[in-house]
Amino acid sequence: MFIAGFPAGALQANCWVVARSLDDPDEGVAEDAGDGADPDQEWRDGVVIDPGQEAVERLEALLAEHRIRPVAVLLTHGHIDHVHSAAEVCRSHGIPAFLHPADGSMLDDPLSSLGPQGKVWLAGVSMDGLRPPDTRSIADGDQLDLAGLTVVVDHTPGHTGGSVVYRVPAAPDRPEVLFTGDTLFNRGVGRTDLPGGDTVALARSLTTKLLTRPDDAVVLPGHGPTSTIGDERIDNPFLTQLTVDR
Repeated sequence: MFIAGFPAGALQANCWVVARSLDDPDEGVAEDAGDGADPDQEWRDGVVIDPGQEAVERLEALLAEHRIRPVAVLLTHGHIDHVHSAAEVCRSHGIPAFLHPADGSMLDDPLSSLGPQGKVWLAGVSMDGLRPPDTRSIADGDQLDLAGLTVVVDHTPGHTGGSVVYRVPAAPDRPEVLFTGDTLFNRGVGRTDLPGGDTVALARSLTTKLLTRPDDAVVLPGHGPTSTIGDERIDNPFLTQLTVDR
């Protein structure tokens, strides 16, 4: 599996691109390689996760470099630093976006979900037209079959009411991969002091949806460096006091 990511915008939110590996024997080749591309170069479908503020230029360069054609945008939650470029990406590629409905209102009124500091950081950023033309709802336990990948939706309320983790199940050649958004970070967890935050719900989500995952499960968060569930279980000060039945 191919995964690449980069931080974008004032709040440095991680944008991720996921696709199947070129050496996968079942890998398909896109019919249209795009203007100026080598017609003999293999293209593959992929998904984009959390294209936030100022993400488009770098995202398009990454897609072109690795010959990836996006088929969907997956949003871990509705905060503007994670969704700001979603509508533009969806319109330019003619693809849908997936978001839990509990965060849907943030696409229409993004300032309602921000605290004073966030509003200062994002002063001057356009808040218009953030809703992708084709926005689809997701629910806990949904299985999305996109770009030849299986992606499971785990609803993890706490940071926001509609926060989710996108889970790519393990394969013989790799561990499980978790796109955790702002629910779980390397040595941290999502804040709950913004509108819609809930400390009790976050603890429940961490206990039932994340600490139950295998130790080698890779954590690709919405901000900061990557980790594993095993490392977070040992060293994350917000998790060490939580109990879980495994």
